[in-house]
Amino acid sequence: MNAPSLLEMRWADVLFAHWGVEPAVVDAKLPDGLSADTYEGDAYLGVVGFRMASIRPRGAPVGLSFPELNLRTYVDGPDGPGIYFFNLDADDRLGVTLARRLFRLPYYRAEMDVTETADGFRLRSARTHPGAPLAGFDATYRPTGESSEPDPGTLEHFLTERYRFYVADDSHRVYVGPVDHPPWPLQGAVLEIRENDLFAANGFEEPAGEPLVHYSPGVDVEASVLRPVDGSILHRP
Repeated sequence: MNAPSLLEMRWADVLFAHWGVEPAVVDAKLPDGLSADTYEGDAYLGVVGFRMASIRPRGAPVGLSFPELNLRTYVDGPDGPGIYFFNLDADDRLGVTLARRLFRLPYYRAEMDVTETADGFRLRSARTHPGAPLAGFDATYRPTGESSEPDPGTLEHFLTERYRFYVADDSHRVYVGPVDHPPWPLQGAVLEIRENDLFAANGFEEPAGEPLVHYSPGVDVEASVLRPVDGSILHRP
């Protein structure tokens, strides 16, 4: 039985920046029950920034909008391939509180803005969450080339077409959260990073080499109720 949809939203003006790393680098940070998913032998760490537009309960006419920035990786889990988040920074006190409560995700408060430039976007973030490691980010990105949906079997498809995320609670129990959206329209992109503390804040060394960078104008997304991987629905607080 499919989990009921809980939230609707749009992820807009999205930056995807991905670095290939050894699978052991990722595996060392994952809870039991999850392992690094790989493409041609490489695991990936991804910095993903975007505008979260009109996040709301399904069917509600209006919702919250705010910037978000996350560091994530790709995993194999009991329900299939998915995403694992190391952090999600957002500029909305209520949104952070609800995401932590409803989805057990590692959200943190930050002062953030995404502004349009002459040919792209600038994303700036400074974490302000009490008790959390400091993390700053400042970068500009601009799309290049034509937009297209990634073909199955390609690296772009591996990195973006993910329809569930995994989280673990303080007792190390693993949960899964299904998401649904159309295929991502992707373009190549140029990225200039002036500051990026996300790796250090999560205990990673800075990956070597230049990232693979993409831009997307965005997709509409539905997120379903979180449940333990044993299949039972998690009661909402």
